[in-house]
Amino acid sequence: MNIQAIILTFVLTLFSSVTLAGAGHDHGPPREPVTQQQAEQIASQFVSGFVSDGKIETSWSNIKVYKSEQKNFGGNQEWVISYNNEAVSDPNKRTIYIFLGLGGEFLGGNYTGE
Repeated sequence: MNIQAIILTFVLTLFSSVTLAGAGHDHGPPREPVTQQQAEQIASQFVSGFVSDGKIETSWSNIKVYKSEQKNFGGNQEWVISYNNEAVSDPNKRTIYIFLGLGGEFLGGNYTGE
């Protein structure tokens, strides 16, 4: 077998194993579900981090949870933790929504709740 055949075999083997790692592959066992109180604590840590990083105003630093609930988005249950801050001048940005997986993993955040 010549060197070109060996290299070609190696490359094809490498790419065939990479293509198996597509969407829906396993990242390990699912996390245990968190309680509502734990979800609120996790979300509050993210809000504090956003304040520290300068992503949101410092007036958010002592805001308490306004509402927390589980919602269904696209067939997936998520924790939605919301915070309301009347000190924010833009009325469209007075409520922040933090989205967590049921295991407490951060999924996102926005001002719309969707």
